[in-house]
Amino acid sequence: MLRTYDILDGKVTEDDMGRIEVYIAPSDEEKRRLVQDFKLDEHTLTSSLDPDELSRLEFEPEHTAMIYKRPRNYSGTDGVLFKVSSTGIFLFRDRLIIVQPEDLTLFDGKQFARVSTLNEVALKLIYRAIFHYLGHLRVMNSISEQLEHKINTAMENRYLINLFGLEKSLVYYVNSIHSNGILLEKLKHSSAKLDFSQEEQELLDDISVENSQCFRQAEIYSNILASLMDARASIVSNNINVLMKTLNIITISIMMPTLVVSIFSMNVALPLQTHRLAFWLVLVLSAIAAAGFILVWRRLRW
Repeated sequence: MLRTYDILDGKVTEDDMGRIEVYIAPSDEEKRRLVQDFKLDEHTLTSSLDPDELSRLEFEPEHTAMIYKRPRNYSGTDGVLFKVSSTGIFLFRDRLIIVQPEDLTLFDGKQFARVSTLNEVALKLIYRAIFHYLGHLRVMNSISEQLEHKINTAMENRYLINLFGLEKSLVYYVNSIHSNGILLEKLKHSSAKLDFSQEEQELLDDISVENSQCFRQAEIYSNILASLMDARASIVSNNINVLMKTLNIITISIMMPTLVVSIFSMNVALPLQTHRLAFWLVLVLSAIAAAGFILVWRRLRW
């Protein structure tokens, strides 16, 4: 699917004849057009749609190709697993082509409140991805705190499984943000070759700083979550042990009066078997046996 935009009055606005073309999960026909008409490298085009591809910068005779990593929009069907995807930016002198595997909003947010050049649009796409990462990191931290609270009293594995999903997501995020950082460093070293203006170079510096801070935050969250996983697993195991202890105490408490009743149920001559209050005496002895066990249990603080 193709959407076209252009820069009008300092904003990226949808325009049928615009210089910015966004291809969303391009069809085979659209891929052939991109390769034949715009001379895009077929491997690089395929990499733009590969979620496992690393960020990179490549220079072609007529354009510059950039692949960067960005978070996918969170879906409830994924549980607590946050995923990343790749997006390709192909920067020409008079045209900007963006290829992404799914329909993601690109030009909203304060980053696009004011733009003037195609170079700036390309840089701010990466800038917006950083803020997208930061938003997801805050959500992950909130979910982690909720799961920690539930694990303190839970005896199920599903909360631990959710934490494993968060830990896995953070590993992906750390790698993706680091990969974007390498791309930004390459852009800084090639700013003269890309004809970046002074303002665009300053913007690139700001983006690099924001990405470094985002990477550090993701790394801290990942390290904290990884270091506490063993402790949280121990909490679940301890909760199960406490439950088993309680069940054993209840079982023994029931067995004591059962033992008394069983003794008086034997088919042999027994004391009190001819007494008119024998039934009630057996009940009393059963109650005394249960109460005695409870007193001993409390005394020993089992």
